[in-house]
Amino acid sequence: MSDIFLSIIIPAYNEEKRLPATLEQIAAYLASQEYTAEVLVIENGSNDRTLEVAQGFAEAHPGFKAISHPERGKGVAVQKGMLAAQGEHRFMCDADLSMPIREINRFLPSELGKADVAIASREAPGSVRYDEPAYRHIGGRLINTMIRWMALPGLQDTQCGFKCFKAEAAQDLFSHQTMPGLSFDIEILYIARLRGYRIVEVPIPWYFSPESKVSAVRDALRMFRDVLAIRKNARLGRYD
Repeated sequence: MSDIFLSIIIPAYNEEKRLPATLEQIAAYLASQEYTAEVLVIENGSNDRTLEVAQGFAEAHPGFKAISHPERGKGVAVQKGMLAAQGEHRFMCDADLSMPIREINRFLPSELGKADVAIASREAPGSVRYDEPAYRHIGGRLINTMIRWMALPGLQDTQCGFKCFKAEAAQDLFSHQTMPGLSFDIEILYIARLRGYRIVEVPIPWYFSPESKVSAVRDALRMFRDVLAIRKNARLGRYD
């Protein structure tokens, strides 16, 4: 068994501006915890100084690592980080920290018992959204309605960028992942359901970032196509 309790995986594409403050907050938080941890920043195909920023921070902070991967796509970056991580629990974390890092312990076994996968939810009872424009909220709910109808009934928020996996589940699920982009969350949770893993939603406080890279219309159409592909993969036994 690994001597690292928690791995935090941060996908980072063109994040040179937001990354320094995020890494400082994470480092300060982890320094106050009793468990061991590592932080993997996965840079993939950036055309700014994201990699240099991550490498510089890692050189000055033990336990932080910068990994570069040439292929673009958030799903690719998270997959590489999850499979490279050594922690007993593996937490994916958006670079904007739209969920405060102090919430992370709520995803760990002391709070969740036997859950294999814990996903942050902006819709579960007790969650709070801050500063989100109405049109973004409505668009997000329409996308999630489509996802629930077609792939993941019962899950209120599959696309929030904060999720925690037990090591065994992470190795299993991410080794079967095929989606390189934003739909990877749907695919991973779909496979988790197929393979009998217990998934729980954790209500969180969430702060909207005006610098979000998500495009409601473009990404909704892409997710629709990807959900059809996920269902086809399942029929063909590709997740067996």
